[in-house]
Amino acid sequence: MIGILDYGVGNVNAFLNVYKKLGIKAQAISKASDLAIASHLILPGVGSFDYAMNMFINSGLKEVTEDLVTNSNIPLLGVCVGMQMLSSQSDEGVLPGLKWIPGRVEHLSKYNQCKLPLPHMGWNNIVINRKDSITKGLDESSFYFLHSFVFRAEDKNSILAQADYGGNFEVIIRKDNIFGMQCHPEKSHGFGSQFLKNFSEI
Repeated sequence: MIGILDYGVGNVNAFLNVYKKLGIKAQAISKASDLAIASHLILPGVGSFDYAMNMFINSGLKEVTEDLVTNSNIPLLGVCVGMQMLSSQSDEGVLPGLKWIPGRVEHLSKYNQCKLPLPHMGWNNIVINRKDSITKGLDESSFYFLHSFVFRAEDKNSILAQADYGGNFEVIIRKDNIFGMQCHPEKSHGFGSQFLKNFSEI
């Protein structure tokens, strides 16, 4: 069962619709007591870093999720701001991140050498840096993006894929059972469905 963490931030229904089309069981989870049914967890996120962190902390889901992810090795996927929340800190806010993958979130303008418009919005190709089960079938793929901040991983070996928007930045990262994706697989049609299917099979 794929558990979509429903803490008031992110388009939970979009993930549920993709998994329904794939024939894979998924459920929105808004209570800590329901986390036990999930074999995999997705942490969606939109908006600002501090807002999303506050919502997650106040939802009552954070502590149990952290225990499942760090002590029981439940696979977790952070998407967009959900990926950024995996970091230690963000330049967008003052709250600490979850610190599940070492790194810092920085404004994309630092790497946007061509001064392309921000936010980065629309379709962009990704380049696979390192083969992994979650990137199966995603060579020469394109995903939908909407963001102005990016995750900069401390350990470059954790970077599975990057994209170029005036400069390269991390798109898919992994540390053990914890994954992050900067773009929106739930809005990326066939390639997004393949990615979410891959995650369900880990």
